[in-house]
Amino acid sequence: MSRENLHNRPLIGIDLGGTKIEGIVMESAAQPVALERLRRPTESEKGYDHIVAQIAGLVKELSDRTGASPEYIGVATPGTLDPTTQLLKNSNTLCLNGRPLKRDLETALGKSVRMANDANCFAVAEANLGAAKEAAPDARVVFGVIMGTGVGGGVVVDGKVINGMHGIGGEWGHNFLDESGGPCYCGSVGCVEKVIAGPALEKFYTSISGRKLPLKEIVAQIDVEPEAMAVKQRLIYFFGKAISVIVNILDPEVIVLGGGVGNIPWLYTEGVEEAKKHVFNNGKLETLFLRPKLGDSAGVFGAALL
Repeated sequence: MSRENLHNRPLIGIDLGGTKIEGIVMESAAQPVALERLRRPTESEKGYDHIVAQIAGLVKELSDRTGASPEYIGVATPGTLDPTTQLLKNSNTLCLNGRPLKRDLETALGKSVRMANDANCFAVAEANLGAAKEAAPDARVVFGVIMGTGVGGGVVVDGKVINGMHGIGGEWGHNFLDESGGPCYCGSVGCVEKVIAGPALEKFYTSISGRKLPLKEIVAQIDVEPEAMAVKQRLIYFFGKAISVIVNILDPEVIVLGGGVGNIPWLYTEGVEEAKKHVFNNGKLETLFLRPKLGDSAGVFGAALL
């Protein structure tokens, strides 16, 4: 089949999350319109085989409803597929780690599977369909950020995600940032994720105030509470240092900030100003920092585009 015909065929994407599995049938890469969207609970407490069965059942239901039967199924996963062992790793859905998810899905589905980290799928969707496509359609390098309960990222070059030799392309959340972040589940200390992810900021607030509050409530009190202001200052300072490393290495035209922490408005102003101090460009930073356009749909659209 010609490349043009493939570009105009229906696509199926699956976004495997910790609590839900979302599936989409997209009209085509040329017409990225959702023909059908369905969700099922992940129910990870029931184990690995159950998750595989949930995905297979969702794909079958999507196909039955739309008649779509693409040659490949795209799957966004927590964690990443190790290119050498073909086993999943680095997933916070622990029962997936060390398992041949791609192979088992291909067996269950009877189709080839294209698999990528969920942050990579977020990035490729925002680059090809979302914020970057709209604001800078000629951008060649886009970095997609997820800052929420964790910190992740994805690199897209010329519309395609860069997985890398170890399958960890874009994993800036586990670069060293500051000792104050403490130990990380990955085995390192002071990772970006342990400093500027939502739970890390909440933990810092508790350490200086003695109170436990969700980040949204902390942000709402910034103008009236010194401890909340300290959280803002910490986030601005360390976001600037962390994201400047990405700019210095990749020099992307666009950075899209997703996740709950990415919704905080002053990251796009004061956070970017802080980053300027650390970018190797005579104090100039012309990279576009954008809010995502696809919201929580980015992962499943990105999976379909795989």
